[in-house]
Amino acid sequence: MAATTHTVTNQPPPLVGYDVFASDPALTEGITRHIAADRLDEVRQELGRLGEAAGSAHAQQWGEQANAHPPVLHTHDRYGHRIDEVEFHPAWHRLLGHAVSAGLNDAWSRPDGHLRRTAGFIVWTQAEAGHGCPLSMTHAAVPALRHEPELAAEWEPLLTSWIYEQELGPAAEKAGALAGMAMTEKQGGSDVRANTTRAEPLSAPGEYVLTGHKWFCSAPMSDAFLVLAQAPGGLTCFLLPRVLPDGTRNSFRIQRLKDKLGNRSNASAEVEFDGRTWARRVGEEGRGVATIIEMVAATRLDCVSASAAVMRQAVAQALHHTAYREAFGRRLTDQPLMRNVLADLALESEAATTLALRLAAAYDGGTEQDRQLLRLAVPAAKYWVTKRCTPVVAEALECLGGNGYVEESGLPRLLREAPLNSIWEGSGNIQALDVLRALRREPGALDAYLTEIGTARGADHRLDRAIKGMLTELADLEGIEARARRLVERMALVLQGSLLVRHAPPAVADAFCASRLGGDAGAAFGTLPHTLDLTTVVNRSRPVLDC
Repeated sequence: MAATTHTVTNQPPPLVGYDVFASDPALTEGITRHIAADRLDEVRQELGRLGEAAGSAHAQQWGEQANAHPPVLHTHDRYGHRIDEVEFHPAWHRLLGHAVSAGLNDAWSRPDGHLRRTAGFIVWTQAEAGHGCPLSMTHAAVPALRHEPELAAEWEPLLTSWIYEQELGPAAEKAGALAGMAMTEKQGGSDVRANTTRAEPLSAPGEYVLTGHKWFCSAPMSDAFLVLAQAPGGLTCFLLPRVLPDGTRNSFRIQRLKDKLGNRSNASAEVEFDGRTWARRVGEEGRGVATIIEMVAATRLDCVSASAAVMRQAVAQALHHTAYREAFGRRLTDQPLMRNVLADLALESEAATTLALRLAAAYDGGTEQDRQLLRLAVPAAKYWVTKRCTPVVAEALECLGGNGYVEESGLPRLLREAPLNSIWEGSGNIQALDVLRALRREPGALDAYLTEIGTARGADHRLDRAIKGMLTELADLEGIEARARRLVERMALVLQGSLLVRHAPPAVADAFCASRLGGDAGAAFGTLPHTLDLTTVVNRSRPVLDC
């Protein structure tokens, strides 16, 4: 008989079998705040079902399996025919299929569509983040395609369909489809106007053949892609289907899949167009950036939402672990210094979620005021929230100690995922410069932003001082490009502070304003003023198992 060397004690139960939606007060209260009363019960039930699924053992296992078995590229079949297909583990298809069946690719077909989708995106991303890419691209392709009504009529019903069909086929024979995007090239990166891919018009109106390459192609398994290429009239947007109307494969050469730091379950590729690659124009020639920018803006909001989701899951794991783990005779969460760390992390998570929901609600609002607010707030939020994700996850991992550094905890996967959204759809400098561009070209955007934060003026003296300091910075144009990151950071923090002062419990708003706006905190997490009500902040955010 084998000797028993120890009994396992002082370990937390797995954080499984819980409702990811219901356990997140920032999310549930945000839904209550923004959804009309006559639809609130319906939306709560919908998100509750998704939350239970995201917290289930099945979904957690699917996420682990999809990351343990990354996609595999097959350029040719056994007979030597070129096929350019990406093979995924069945767990990937289960995750993506569940997401599509929950409408996470569709914000366009129902009331409060963006808010419902953003909340669901935050919930389901906590099961596994990688498969969010095709969901985001598919959702965001719709406004770009509307520049070409004939294309929109053909493709929008497929892209907003709640039916997942993983096999490639002609659009006319499918009940649902996914879209990807391919903009950047080797020589240009974010400078897409330096693209060299050529588009030569054919005799049929709106049809072209493409020659060139794309250095990053998102979701290369998709049914169609929005791409940029140089047409005779300048840089132009095109829709490139994988399968042609006659059922034959389009010439879409996948050269290799990227070997990425994180986001391992998802495929990103380098692709080549060989002069026979058929595509249809979207919008006018020479208006490629203006056409595709609406897709970019929508995916930038998803970068904010996905970062909020990754932060929330990391913080939930830290709060759960420390609520059960004991050291030196007390639970970790009851020890003042750990409580300070946990409260600081919870503040960052709540601020990110609250901001993401406000932006989604502005998309649904659809007024000129909403549009102008989004023009400034989306790149500012994308800059700041995505930047905060990596340090939050790293600190949450440390709360678990050595257990957090082990793959089985799930925290290393979150840490590898954390930098992605800061890079995707334009890294930090691109976002900061985009804010400056909006300030220079669209004065209404600043007016909308100031109106938004102005509703909280007088509620907290630290917020008022921060607004005044920010306005002083805005008035000084000397060296503003070199100061852009500092300015955008302040704008994002002020916006978050104004939202929390208006909507969060006093303990949360007080701690955020003291530390983020009042300067009463250090550079690391866990340096909040000890006089704050940190216990309330921690207890508010801790997920609770049903058992």
